[in-house]
Amino acid sequence: MPEGDTVHQAATRLRDALAGQVLTRCDLRVPRYATADLTGRTVLDVVPRGKHLLARIEGGLTLHSHLKMDGAWKVYAPGQRWSGGPAHQIRAVLATDDRTAVGYRLPVLELLRTTDEHRAVGHLGPDLLGPDWDPDRALENLLRDPARPVGEALLDQRNLAGIGNVYKSELCFLLGVTPWLPIGDLPAEHAARLPALARKLLVANRDRPARSTTGRRDPRLFVYGRAPRPCLRCGTPVRVADQGDGSRERPTYWCPSCQPGPTPTDTNRPDTRPDTRR
Repeated sequence: MPEGDTVHQAATRLRDALAGQVLTRCDLRVPRYATADLTGRTVLDVVPRGKHLLARIEGGLTLHSHLKMDGAWKVYAPGQRWSGGPAHQIRAVLATDDRTAVGYRLPVLELLRTTDEHRAVGHLGPDLLGPDWDPDRALENLLRDPARPVGEALLDQRNLAGIGNVYKSELCFLLGVTPWLPIGDLPAEHAARLPALARKLLVANRDRPARSTTGRRDPRLFVYGRAPRPCLRCGTPVRVADQGDGSRERPTYWCPSCQPGPTPTDTNRPDTRPDTRR
């Protein structure tokens, strides 16, 4: 699932493959840019910003993409078979003499002026893996709405950029609170360490091929995707419920023993649905 660490890795792969190289092919398979052609232009850089990717192109242009839930950029050598999905899922092809980058299932793909990048990412809070990281401002943003549940505040990219559903669940477990606790009720010592803990997890995983919050190869995660298996700490069955505003509800995992606090009223028993999410 793409989160800040995944996007950082994607930017590194794209930068290594494309930066400093002249595009020999450009195919943007979205109606708005069907006639756009960047062939002959040099790729200057590929920059991650939270969950966004910004490929800066010669001539003052930026190709902005967002992976959302299951988008991906794959890089292939000449003659290598493309294997990221069926052809109808391809949204972008950027090729040089040595590499071809293929964007699959990209829900957001737009070409804009580099000077207008703020239109795409200007709303974001401090980037957990970026040069603008500011833990004090991140904490101030998180606490701006004290009644908001911790889980929802962490997912709001306007507060801090890079946390997705996996890290949301894992951070709440490590803090020992449910994701439904109003963030204003978070003990002061927990609130103070939250930004640093979030950054620590993403930094630890930004170069790992398989994300781990436990520090182990197996199991790699404390609660996410583990319902109804036993909690790694206390053995209580992990629970799962949806969290969100109704239009964007996300499966959220927690241990009812290790994470006391408010929970949805319809989850007073361990969830028994099979779940293989990672």
